[in-house]
Amino acid sequence: MPDMAEQIFISDLHLAEERPETLALFEHFLRERPRPGDRLYILGDLFDAWIGDDDDARLARRVREALAATRARGVQLFIQRGNRDFLMGQRLMRAIGATLLPDPFRTEVAGEPTLLMHGDLLCTDDIAYQRARRRLRNPLFQWLALRRSLDWRRARAAEYRRRSGEVTAMTPADIMDANPDTVIDYLQRHQATRLIHGHTHRPAVHEHRLADGHIAYRYVLDEWHADHAAAWVANDRDLWREEIR
Repeated sequence: MPDMAEQIFISDLHLAEERPETLALFEHFLRERPRPGDRLYILGDLFDAWIGDDDDARLARRVREALAATRARGVQLFIQRGNRDFLMGQRLMRAIGATLLPDPFRTEVAGEPTLLMHGDLLCTDDIAYQRARRRLRNPLFQWLALRRSLDWRRARAAEYRRRSGEVTAMTPADIMDANPDTVIDYLQRHQATRLIHGHTHRPAVHEHRLADGHIAYRYVLDEWHADHAAAWVANDRDLWREEIR
């Protein structure tokens, strides 16, 4: 590939104390892969649970330090909130030198108008999840939650993760996937011909026919594991998937 600044897209790392190998892989990736001038986009669920920007746990400190060091090398950082780290805020962004992106966010990737999303907004068949999402994203709910102690928030986060796992196990997979009509609606509403997102943990490239007959492409990012991780990478002409080791 040409030697030029690149855009790198990742999501769904689900960093947690009990997944030290994934954290180590992420730290290695940050040291070795993005180069000065590159733009790294983390499209949600960087953490398996984020209890607030005042988190003083070892995991939170290590991730802050790794991202701040990456920014200091001249890599631009852009982050979207996911369904597991929706309490990320401007205090964290200032600490690591990142920009917090809205969801969705429209930009240009390899010359194409592109929509960046975490992906959970696309899963409109999962009515129970969408209802819970609206409650968790309510500013009043978040204001009250962030005024609780760190220990209280850690306990609630652990309970949320446990319940989320139970619900996922009981919910049919197709209900939790992106709804094609919703995908087309977002693409047309934002006048984009490409969509990059995570959340569903079903990495693939999909084609969607828009109302005007044009084909738009949807790129689903990989969930990270210690033995399997990937990113989508773009320069000014091409977009490709890259294994991370």
